[in-house]
Amino acid sequence: MQPRARFREELRVTQNEVVSLGHMVGVAITQSVEALKARDTDWARMVIHNDLAINNRRFAIEERCMRLLAMQAPLAADLRFIASVLNIITDLERMGDHAEGICKINLMLGDEPLLKPLVDIPHMAALANTMLSRSLEAFVERDAEKAKRISHEDDEVDAVHDRVVRELIGYMIDDPNTIQRALYLTWVSHNLERIADRVTNICERVVYIVTGEMEEINASKY
Repeated sequence: MQPRARFREELRVTQNEVVSLGHMVGVAITQSVEALKARDTDWARMVIHNDLAINNRRFAIEERCMRLLAMQAPLAADLRFIASVLNIITDLERMGDHAEGICKINLMLGDEPLLKPLVDIPHMAALANTMLSRSLEAFVERDAEKAKRISHEDDEVDAVHDRVVRELIGYMIDDPNTIQRALYLTWVSHNLERIADRVTNICERVVYIVTGEMEEINASKY
């Protein structure tokens, strides 16, 4: 295989590795919230343990990118791709940390029951996970317009997060004995809100790969 053809194959393999990492993270997000709903601490511990595999996959992709940079002088488009991958895998690894954080909150609850049945929090997790899956599709398809559309879906996640926080504050005002459990659920909601923010970062990198322009595609309204 000619050097350039080998390089292109390495880029393809790297892309697939990023998608695989993203799928691992998506599973962690889903399982962290399902374990919380079930108050299953063994399941939570398993997700926490599996975060090591996410970290290791991220480091392996990073090492692959370093080798790609050393193989030959990459073209401008290839450099954009490699630089973007390094950022994307960082965001994916951080999403895994947020899922791990939800599991740690599950453990912190101890034997305490949930303050209320979880409805909005699983909905947030589903929204964020759908955004993640579709952002990876946009990454593979090099679809900048799709990435921009996905990034604006973060607004819906933010709206649900705001609703969750308002409701939990109401619980705390009505009964101070609920403050600790309400705070834990607030932290869970915040972790999910941050996951959606990091999906937006991935979408921005997709736009950069395609256009060569860095832009904030869903700037804060505050």
